[in-house]
Amino acid sequence: MNAACKPSRLNAVIVNYRTPDLTLKCVASIVAHGVAAPADIVVVENASPDDSYARLSAELSGVRLLQAANNGGFGAGVNLGATLCEADYILVLNPDTYFEDDSLNKALAVLDSQPEVGLVGLDLVYPGGERQYSARRFYSLLDVLGRRLPLGRYWPVKARIDRHLMRAAWDSGAPFEAEWVMGTGFVVRRELFLKLHGMDEAYFLYMEDVDLCARVWQSGAKVICVPGARLVHDHQRSSAAGPLSWAGRLHLQSLLRFRQKFHVPLVRQPGVAGLWR
Repeated sequence: MNAACKPSRLNAVIVNYRTPDLTLKCVASIVAHGVAAPADIVVVENASPDDSYARLSAELSGVRLLQAANNGGFGAGVNLGATLCEADYILVLNPDTYFEDDSLNKALAVLDSQPEVGLVGLDLVYPGGERQYSARRFYSLLDVLGRRLPLGRYWPVKARIDRHLMRAAWDSGAPFEAEWVMGTGFVVRRELFLKLHGMDEAYFLYMEDVDLCARVWQSGAKVICVPGARLVHDHQRSSAAGPLSWAGRLHLQSLLRFRQKFHVPLVRQPGVAGLWR
């Protein structure tokens, strides 16, 4: 096992909801590439109405499995898993992710060498290798409309969306400051995560990652994204559905929750400093 990923330094937390096959594949990749030993992996079964718990109980060997009493959402599941974490760093993963190498070490090296960094986002790629652009800028309302409506495909709104997605920041291949990173895969200092009281469980799904990064910045720590720290995301973007769909409505509800806590301008992208009125 690579020394940079010793089990005593890293816990992995995966929240399962009706995805036992994906969860098993994710766990297998963590172990196969020396990211964490089974005993340092926590899988939270988030009260799935299927046979997930039975499957995971039978097929996970040496992994700590928690069964939530009810489905309180993704953030609640992560927080429950974090209660069993004792290592310096917590790796939070969606079940539809998996590792193909040990490049997570690049993210851990940033945390090891830069104590001011509190949270590190990974380089998410689709199964075919295309980058997902997992680092983002904080929203303005125009950015939200541009992401969810066809106008985002056309100039001048398209240029704003590219800026929101921080596409140019990846070009150098060096770690860079991100305003927020996708919660699909990130590493956070456990001490900081506990200090911030974990993820805000008022978000059932969506925006809890944006909220967590905002509070990391608010605490005085930094959010960094690391090109080359690859995590494959077999992505099904339900939040991209129309605003009248279940996923679309939930995404907008979460945005309203975020707007209650932080400043979301009409046009100007707020940056980190502009989040607080």
